[in-house]
Amino acid sequence: MAVLQFREAIKHAIDEEMSRDERVFVMGEEVAEYNGAYKVTEGLLDKYGYKRVIDTPISELGFAGLGVGAAMNGLRPIVEFMTFNFAVLAADQIINHATKVKYMTGGQADCPVVFRGPNASAGQLGATHSVAYDSMYAQFPGLKVIYVSEPNDAKGLMKSAIRDDNPVLFMESEQMYGLKGEVSDEQDFIIPIGKGKIKREGSDVTLVAHGKMYHIAVKAAEELAKDGIECEIIDPRTVKPLDVELILNSVKKTNRCIVVDEAHPFAGFAAEVGFLIQREAFDYLDAPVLRVTLPDVNAPFSKSLFDLWLPGPKQIIDAVKQVTYK
Repeated sequence: MAVLQFREAIKHAIDEEMSRDERVFVMGEEVAEYNGAYKVTEGLLDKYGYKRVIDTPISELGFAGLGVGAAMNGLRPIVEFMTFNFAVLAADQIINHATKVKYMTGGQADCPVVFRGPNASAGQLGATHSVAYDSMYAQFPGLKVIYVSEPNDAKGLMKSAIRDDNPVLFMESEQMYGLKGEVSDEQDFIIPIGKGKIKREGSDVTLVAHGKMYHIAVKAAEELAKDGIECEIIDPRTVKPLDVELILNSVKKTNRCIVVDEAHPFAGFAAEVGFLIQREAFDYLDAPVLRVTLPDVNAPFSKSLFDLWLPGPKQIIDAVKQVTYK
């Protein structure tokens, strides 16, 4: 097992797939000459040249559309957005075109494109740079949504995303690019899309958390263990398709569940998971399913207010004590 930064794990996956398949290419703002805004594509231009590592104008709608067209014509583009907050400008190409190609052609055309980049908040960047979009995009048929939390998952799922014949959104946290972790050095290591993982075994309550919130859940679980409360942590890794069976089996064991999500509460990932649990595992519950999410208000710029706005270990601990009647 090699120890890699989060950004390095993604780069290794892209590099391996570009070497394996000449149809794979990278495009986006500053991905070539500047080696990527977050250095995910560092060194790829020198290795593969300008035809396969392409700097684009600051026009998300334009280069996303180019990526969709390239995918429909047999290539396998990886389109980088500097942040998914900017990708809202390209939502028409993602939602109205990439997701509907196979359906509207009766299965005659594929659209194997990966849209990747940072998702959700990245610190004090203000309201327009701090939105989690995974729940929103997961609403649309034909689109797979991945939001990873650790380097090993990042590598294995990025390789799967590039090989998938459907459009995939691969989301990362800007604050985790420097995070280090063990990454499998198995030859051609991949993780199937749609398979979550139990990251921590426990018996008292299930915590479902992905992306940056997974690490907040781990901190909360460590504190709760000091009080004799053992949390089981499920990292879904893929928002859609969701590994519902893994979550349900955990809830049937612990009889309690908290869903932690770095998004607003209304119509979000946490709401969907809570509904699925009450529909499929209601008789196993000893307490209501609770959510720990952002408040229903935009991100503040102030450091003190931002720290209150973002879900933290304390909110999870309070929720766990509520469902365990402590």
